[in-house]
Amino acid sequence: MEHHHSHSHGNHHEINYNQAFKLGIAINVLFIVAESLYGFWSNSMALIADAGHNLSDVLALVFAWVGILLSQRKPTLKFTYGFRRSTILIAILNTVLLLAAVGIMIYETISRMGEVIHINSINIIVIASIGIFVNGFTAWLFMKDNKHDLNIRSAFVHFVADTLVSLGVVIAGVIMYYTGITWIDTLVSFVIIAIILYSSYQLLISSVSLAIDAVPENINISEVKGYFETLREVDSIHDLHIWALSTTDTALTVHLATNEQTDFSFISKIQHELHNKFEIRHATIQVEYGYGKHACHSVCK
Repeated sequence: MEHHHSHSHGNHHEINYNQAFKLGIAINVLFIVAESLYGFWSNSMALIADAGHNLSDVLALVFAWVGILLSQRKPTLKFTYGFRRSTILIAILNTVLLLAAVGIMIYETISRMGEVIHINSINIIVIASIGIFVNGFTAWLFMKDNKHDLNIRSAFVHFVADTLVSLGVVIAGVIMYYTGITWIDTLVSFVIIAIILYSSYQLLISSVSLAIDAVPENINISEVKGYFETLREVDSIHDLHIWALSTTDTALTVHLATNEQTDFSFISKIQHELHNKFEIRHATIQVEYGYGKHACHSVCK
């Protein structure tokens, strides 16, 4: 029986987004502060909820940046995989903070129901209109090559969604200005809260799954197994495991029983195709010549 072991880290598609992160975070933090203050001054929970929604995406932006910075740190003798996995823990913390903020917003919105409150709809229209520009500009910062990095893609999609939410708040402000129907503010507030809750739930499920070594959502393990089965040299597959090293990096280990002697080019080709087909950059492959089809398998199905 012959064993070949190889571990590939691959090449990351590195883009210098530091300036985009700094600018995006700075202008959004300033806008969130302004929107929150005007929300209180205008008695508008819709503006405050929109500020909360923007805050959730700024936190996600901060964590995405932290994730990229951590991924660039070299492994140590103690932390042999580096510090990338900490991004998963940060994502869980992000969810907890969002849920706490949502709890406060729900309490404030419900406590105002039934009260006669004067709402400054002009402020709502003006501030939310600025929000359309701020969120649209931030999305533009991450538009280039957003398909190559999951964190960058997530930032782009979130701020496009924020732009649409701000547009919804503007429309609500216009309706209130012309009709005087103030309960629309409460309705919009609950809609935004629902959006945040949905996003938080999705983030929590994804983060906890990654923390307990589930197969990342962007990877179909059946397709990966199917790829190995197409290799003419491979008789059988066992001990196939796929898990997340971070919110962006995926690792794989597998034992391949072959029907012929192979060399390093065989493993190198597999690593290259795993990277290109499935975005798996960290592949550890054990090749076992003569292991046979009748070996005891523990294949992921």
